[in-house]
This record gives sequence, structure tokens and C-alpha cells, in this order.
Amino acid sequence: MSAKPAPPERGDVHLDLRGLKCPLPALHTRKALTRLAPGTALVVTCTDPMAVIDIPHLAQETGAALEDKQIEPGLLTFRLRR
Repeated sequence: MSAKPAPPERGDVHLDLRGLKCPLPALHTRKALTRLAPGTALVVTCTDPMAVIDIPHLAQETGAALEDKQIEPGLLTFRLRR
């Protein structure tokens, strides 16, 4: 998506899922999204390469907006908004 990560916003919820393997990042992200108030952002950090497919698919499936996606060697970061 963007070349530069979006700056963190006040009220963002951060979910550190580094080290978890598929399907756990998607499952934890889904659970966290259901607990968020509408309009709240969820920033997910993970290392599972499958998350690059799973998290955007989850956003589409749940109606969450995928606002940002950062792909770096060994680290993926997503910003979703409920």
C-alpha cells in the first residue's frame, strides 16, 4: 500500500502476533476486531508470511477497512479500521 507507515494514532489498538503461525494471526485478529468500537483502528504486527493473504481477506470478509499494509523482511504490519 503506502511506502511509509502511517503514524500511530491515539486510541489505536496494537496486536503483536510475532512468532504465531497460520491460522493464529487471522484468528486473533478476527477476535480483536469483534471487540473494537466502530471507528477504532487495529494495528497488527506479525511474522507469518501467510498473513499477507489472510489479513486482507479477513478485512474484506468482516467489512473492516484495510488502511495500511507494510511488508518488510520478516515483519508484516497491517492497520485495519472497524
